Amino acid sequence: MSERSSKPKPVAEGKEYAVEIKETSRRGEGIARIDGFVIFVAGTKPGDNVTIKITRVADRFATAEVKQ
Repeated sequence: MSERSSKPKPVAEGKEYAVEIKETSRRGEGIARIDGFVIFVAGTKPGDNVTIKITRVADRFATAEVKQ
């Protein structure tokens, strides 16, 4: 197991976080970062300040949805 994957993730599935979307992915999703960890958030754009709920955590990134 690599050092990166054994390091604890700064986010957890099902938890909510307040983030600012900083950039856009190639697929058009907004990208936020928490402690450098990438989070893809569909339906957002750079400059959005949103509360997100983590839906999936992978080794190098997470996905989230905007909390309504």
